[in-house]
This record gives sequence, C-alpha cells and structure tokens, in this order.
Amino acid sequence: MNLKTILPTALIGAIVGAVVALAVAGTGATKTTTVVQQPQGSGAKGAGSAGTIPTAFASGSSKGLSINQIYRMDSPGVVDIDVLSQTTSPGLGGLFGGGGITQQTQAEGAGVVYNSAGDIVTDEHVVAGATSITVHFQDGQSAKATLVGKDASTDTAVIHVNLPASELHPLKFANSNDAQVGDPVIAIGSPFGQPWTTTQGIVSQVGRSITAPNNFTITGAIQTDAAINPGNSGGPLIDAAGQVLGLADQIETNNTNANGEGSSSGVGFAVPSNTVVQEANGFISGHPVKHSYVGVCLNSTSTNGAQIATSPGNGCSAPIAPGSPAAKAGLQPGDTIVAVDGHPISSTEQFIDTVAGYPPGKTITLTVKRGGQTKTIRLTLGARPATAPTG
Repeated sequence: MNLKTILPTALIGAIVGAVVALAVAGTGATKTTTVVQQPQGSGAKGAGSAGTIPTAFASGSSKGLSINQIYRMDSPGVVDIDVLSQTTSPGLGGLFGGGGITQQTQAEGAGVVYNSAGDIVTDEHVVAGATSITVHFQDGQSAKATLVGKDASTDTAVIHVNLPASELHPLKFANSNDAQVGDPVIAIGSPFGQPWTTTQGIVSQVGRSITAPNNFTITGAIQTDAAINPGNSGGPLIDAAGQVLGLADQIETNNTNANGEGSSSGVGFAVPSNTVVQEANGFISGHPVKHSYVGVCLNSTSTNGAQIATSPGNGCSAPIAPGSPAAKAGLQPGDTIVAVDGHPISSTEQFIDTVAGYPPGKTITLTVKRGGQTKTIRLTLGARPATAPTG
C-alpha cells in the first residue's frame, strides 16, 4: 500500500485538511483507516531560531532523564485499552427483509492516566463505536471503563475507571508549544498487542497538520521518528523531563504487514498535549470545547495568505461548502484571506490557528484579496458539523 500521493488542496471547516496519505497508528487491524498530513517546509512554525536553546539541552535537574528513568517513572501511568465493538452488515437476510449480520470486533490501543479521580485520556479512534472498554494497568489490575466524552475532530477522548486513587498514577502534561526540533522523546504503548513497549526518538518537526477521523484538521501536531505502530494510538509521547508532550495518533508509511496494517517508517505524529488538555478538561467539567466552522477548501501550499481553492477535488466537493458561513458571507473560489480582525495572515496554517481561537457564533472581519482588489468581508462563524462535507 503506497501512501505517498500528493494532493494540492484540502477541506477546512475553519480547520483545514491536508495533502499526504497516512495510516492511523491505530488500534489493530479492525481500526486502520486512511488519513492525511500536510507537509511544511524548513520554515515550519515552531522550528526554533538561532540562539534558542533546545529543551533537550536546557539545564536543571528536571531535564535530561535517561530512558530507563522516564520509563520507570511514567509507565505505571500508561494503560493498555481493549475495545469491543459491533458492526451490522445487511447480508443475504438484509437483502430479503430479514435481519442483518452482526459481527463483533476487538481492537487495542493505549491511554494515559489523567488524574487521581480515574479519568484516562486516549485517542477518539481507539474508543469510537465501543460497546465495551477494558483498561489494563501495568501492575496487573484491570477495570471496565465508561466513556466521559470524545471529539473526532481532535481525535481525543476521555474514559473513566472506578478505582481508588492509590491505584492510579497520573502523568504530568508538558506545554507542547515548548517542543523544539531535536528534543529527545520516548513513546510508550501497545504496538501489535505488546503492552508497555517503549521506543525512543526525537521531535522531527512541530506545527504539523494532520487529518482527524471526521476529516477536519488537527493543528500543531508533533512529528517524531520514535517508532509508532498499530496499538500505540492514545499512548504518550514523552519529553526528556518525563512529561507528556502528546498522544500518538498517526503514521506515514509505505510498509504493511501480512494483515495489511501499516508499520513505522520513522514518520509518526502525536496530537499536541495542549489540545489534549483543553479537550480533557472540557469533557470532565461537562463543558466540551466547541469548534468553529468556516466551510472552505484551502490551498495547502499558499504562503502569502490563506487561499481558497478554485475547483473541487482532493476530498473537497466544492471550494466553498453550500450553505456554510463562507458561502453566506460571500467568499469566492480563489479568494486569498490576508487578515482576520486586522491581524495579518501569512499562511493557511496561521489562518487555521487564528480561526480556531474564536467560538462559534463570533463575527469576524476578513481582509481578502480578489482579482487584484482588497475587500473586507464580515463572516459569522458556525459550529463545526460532525463530519467535514467532503466529496
């Protein structure tokens, strides 16, 4: 399975899609899907600048722990997750008015103990469609879990176990904005059914964009060469201080095993810890994060603003989704957005991040270049639908 097809545009709902095919770093053969990742050049956001000391070389007793030290400190806070789900297909019975065929599937992923109350964070695609969730701890303890909340557009979820605090080992979460290229990291998870497997690597790049299970875009993803494979999903990517930098989510790969599962080619991606923490706190408090929606396809190669695509294709049914906030505001294919509320926009990525900071219902002012002219357009952000309207 060759997953290297390059595509020029991608859909956003105030959050953009992308351009390189990937495989979810998944939950086993039953959960492998195809997703996309947006490449960036050497000037990608967060790459660091001359004179800045990388986290890996910062002084202080909390930095530069050995892999063994990190593993012994953090592995009790990493869990193995078994998920059962059911799917029904029409079968012959369904074709002739009878019942369909129900099939039970099993998948596996990983997760991180978030607090001493029993909340655990993982990837949404690990628990999507689950009829039963079982969490296994390193000391041999197992417990049934219930779903607290999940968000396919950031591929994050929180599940809950009823265990005493003495049985739980919450991990600390880092500020993912501090990650720099070259920082050492380790991943802990359950690749190919091998729980608490540890791999090492570095932060290969930051500020990546990857496509979520519902085809919206996750921004700020952390790229790593630490080996990530099916079963690592939801497990932590940990920095040199032993703090969670993100949750393993996807891999780009040209390699597959006998079951058709993608395997590590040294290009993996993690949902950033800042996104995970924001989503988790919302689920636990009963106030889930609400995401804004614009409804346009953007040119992922745009470098002088965020340019709307000029034609359908590459997963977009139309450059501007019918009935979307963009359509209502009068945006047109080929428009280039160069500012939001007076703040300059230099790239597609910057537009995504800027719009993501506004709540649904907020009216924003866009400065748009169209046919050599500059126009000002008022747009009221919508609420993101459950699935991106792709073609």
